[in-house]
Amino acid sequence: MADTRFKGRDAYVEAGPYRLMPFRFERLDAERVLMTHSGGEFAILKRAVFEDFLAGALAVGSSEHLDLKSRSFLTHGPDAASLRALASQWRTKKAFLEGGPKLHIFVPTLRCNQSCGYCQVSRADVSTTGVDMTREAASRAIDLMLKAPATTLTMEFQGGEPLLAFDTVRWMVEAAAERSVGTGKNLRYVICTNLTLLTDEHIAFFKEHDVAISTSLDGPADLHDRNRPLTGSAAHAIVVANIRHCHEALGPGSVSALMTTTKHSLGQVREIIDEYVALGLNSIFLRELNPYGFATKSAKAVGYDTAEFAAFYKEALAHILDLNRRGVPMVEGYASILLRKILTPFGVGFIDLQSPTGEGFGGVLYNHDGGVYASDEARMLAEMGDETFRLGTVSDTYIDLMTGKTMQLLAAAGVAESLPGCSDCAYVPYCGADPIRHYRTQGDLVGHRPTSGFCRKQKAIFATLFDLLDGADKETMDILLGWLNIGNVCLPRPQWLL
Repeated sequence: MADTRFKGRDAYVEAGPYRLMPFRFERLDAERVLMTHSGGEFAILKRAVFEDFLAGALAVGSSEHLDLKSRSFLTHGPDAASLRALASQWRTKKAFLEGGPKLHIFVPTLRCNQSCGYCQVSRADVSTTGVDMTREAASRAIDLMLKAPATTLTMEFQGGEPLLAFDTVRWMVEAAAERSVGTGKNLRYVICTNLTLLTDEHIAFFKEHDVAISTSLDGPADLHDRNRPLTGSAAHAIVVANIRHCHEALGPGSVSALMTTTKHSLGQVREIIDEYVALGLNSIFLRELNPYGFATKSAKAVGYDTAEFAAFYKEALAHILDLNRRGVPMVEGYASILLRKILTPFGVGFIDLQSPTGEGFGGVLYNHDGGVYASDEARMLAEMGDETFRLGTVSDTYIDLMTGKTMQLLAAAGVAESLPGCSDCAYVPYCGADPIRHYRTQGDLVGHRPTSGFCRKQKAIFATLFDLLDGADKETMDILLGWLNIGNVCLPRPQWLL
């Protein structure tokens, strides 16, 4: 008969010269094992060394023993200092939670002058009425933003095409700047625009108010114009000319750009990256298709599977590193975010990679109709007829928006460390929960990680990065570390990581 009595503390203490601290692991291949812990430290061990570590057979004082001890994977006896160090690492990693949402997205109009097949926001035609934000709604949205406790707030304009409602954008920037005086708030401004409508008036305003510009460039002319058609004109030629115009008027690095990968992109990795280099862009964000808006209808025409995107990403990263070795500065934005989480003690402001989820906790969105949503993706779902993640309206109070049922729903499913399939994953210290995406793709906020496309993509990219880190020579490591400090990293929502 089994002994079911509670045992004393000594029964749960590892025998041997050291004790194992909590960790997670992933077999990178037959001979290498990746170990991580919640503080964000990692170690890549040979399989034999890993087995010796588990068995308590590492020689005390050996290089392997000392390295794992310094990274808090093992300890000798009760060690309050090690626990305090882990707690400090954990607290630093989660510091992004302090101050509430820092990214505030405004949609001044849903109208757009392009008809991109992979559009994720279900944009409206230029002539459509009733899809512009009213002055009253804009005013209330600004007041809500300024209620957020954070001292640094990013005010980001999306669409549609926000330059179609430039008067509203201008009024909102000026009103927010005026209302923030004396509040201790530091405001940053970002506009996400396709650049096809840019004028000197816009540029002068951006310069006056230090507005960062984010745009889309899918690659060479044939690819860009195929992905992002513009009625009556070749979009690529206009975008390229306006990127150069911004560089001349606002300075190098004034425009950050991203590309969206379609099946037509897969065979043009080098051509896409080289297009960025030719334009003097020193960063690129390689983005996959999103499962929202019109992109869901065109998935068969422009889509691909996760393995194809992972191969595309790996090839692109290799080419970007080769460019750096040849003296051409270029950063891959997504890798720079992940490397910051892997190689530094700090978290990031990138909403998709936060745990607890950044949806609502890290950013909110004010839609053209006055609706307030937990994220841009929540707004996209609403445009598709599903308002599950609507927090309320701009007429509600900040407290009601941030403590309502929707935020409680996201909080319950938004901590990756507690989710099945994530809680024991070696990559969880660097990943995010993203409950809205799993709700969209799997019908459940928690999701099923073995069949999650997001999870498969993340694991493939993490495996690529850790394999790169494990075999990196000094030159490669210097390049990767340099990416962590660059000030103009291109992201789908411009950087604001620091």
